[in-house]
Amino acid sequence: MERRFKIPQKTIDHLIDLTFEEDISTGDITTQTLISPALETSAILLAKADGVLAGVEIARRVFQKLDPEIKFKTIIKDSSPLLNGDIIAEIKGKARAILTGERTALNFLQRLSGIATLTCQFVARVSDLPVMIIDTRKTTPGYRLLEKYAVRMGGGHNHRLNLADGILIKDNHLALLRAGGKNLKDVVTQARKKAPQDLKVEVETTNLDEVREAVKAGADIIMFDNMSPAMMKRAVKLLSSGILSEASGGVNLESVRAIAETGVNFISVGALTHSSKALDISLELQP
Repeated sequence: MERRFKIPQKTIDHLIDLTFEEDISTGDITTQTLISPALETSAILLAKADGVLAGVEIARRVFQKLDPEIKFKTIIKDSSPLLNGDIIAEIKGKARAILTGERTALNFLQRLSGIATLTCQFVARVSDLPVMIIDTRKTTPGYRLLEKYAVRMGGGHNHRLNLADGILIKDNHLALLRAGGKNLKDVVTQARKKAPQDLKVEVETTNLDEVREAVKAGADIIMFDNMSPAMMKRAVKLLSSGILSEASGGVNLESVRAIAETGVNFISVGALTHSSKALDISLELQP
């Protein structure tokens, strides 16, 4: 289900450059007008809410791309819990670079820490059960690697990174193929023949009859899409040895515990990346 990955530095730099292009454009006119190029200062990144940290090294890169001489001291590392009032990092150097990079650095830090924090809350609800909380491809365009990294910092796991990372036969695939006269077993067999051998074949189902069909077709993983916990519990009992199960669809903090208790192996939560709230973090200049 999960393939570990490292975010290439060129990807991080590209995203930072895009944010510079939209925020700085031809320059920070306020700072350039008011602040001397020679003026130096110090600042801290301050947590203003409880949560889980993600993205601190990206914040470092933001400031050091603006001025390589900026001194950035990380005090709290990614995946660590944060308490309101914690100092995350100390920054020293030219005031112009610190002021100009403030919003870009905070945008990355607040967004990723918000994802890590929400993920941690989901994981905590089911921590005593043998189930994994996983993400989806419902990510901010262009930011998928960063957001999936943040999920891991919160204790979650990654589903597919992209469409080449696994075979997931969904309802629309089946509708087209059934119209051509193929049944689910034909579809699964075709997927195995044409895809790399190390990829698992997952099939989306919405009711118990579809689960039975997917089991007979030889699926490796069966997704229970928008089923009630009661139906999922019955569906799990239909699975042959070795077949894994994934619960999906509208999962929230109130429902995740009941879903986990059905015996599923994975619970995919789109909300981790599409509905997380940015964590309150600020940059404070020091006297």
